[in-house]
Amino acid sequence: MRRCFPLSSGPCQTRNCSTWRRASLSKPQLVSRIGLWTALGVAVPFLFHQFGIAGKIFLPMHFPVFLAGLLCGPWAGFWVGVLSPSLSFLLTGMPPFPLVLAMVPELATYGTLSGWLYGRGMAVVPALLGAMVVGRCVLGLALWALSFVLRLQISPHTFVTGAVLTGLPGIAAQLFLIPVLVKKLDRDRGKGYISG
Repeated sequence: MRRCFPLSSGPCQTRNCSTWRRASLSKPQLVSRIGLWTALGVAVPFLFHQFGIAGKIFLPMHFPVFLAGLLCGPWAGFWVGVLSPSLSFLLTGMPPFPLVLAMVPELATYGTLSGWLYGRGMAVVPALLGAMVVGRCVLGLALWALSFVLRLQISPHTFVTGAVLTGLPGIAAQLFLIPVLVKKLDRDRGKGYISG
């Protein structure tokens, strides 16, 4: 069943919209939620770094991006995916240049596609898996483009494969925790897409 991501404050007008998801976000509400998830996307990786926890293993920036897409819709997921690595780089220097240039389209894909697939009626885990696969393909393409533009000595295939293997604990945590969080946040409110 298709889920709706309306921006108006009135009832959802989308045909076949799930009845328990009829509440909607106004534009100011949507912007505030994008700001909240973006702030978490900057703060959580920074805290991981401060406590010596490897971000490459647990992928802390991915969590807010996925949650924004699933809870607030694909546009929110897109903007959180773009803004989180960009602001994190400007404020903390992480992720480092030029990796940040590849992570922006990667994370934007995660947020957009997970929200879109979930909004089309797909369950959370398949939506996450689909977004993860496509997002890492986008990461590889971005690295390939950067290797030409910036003349980087890097193999996109080797980098992406290594990133997936290193990040397996984080991927497993995402597949376990995010569905639980989405279910809990939706149940707590009882209606609509929420930011938590």
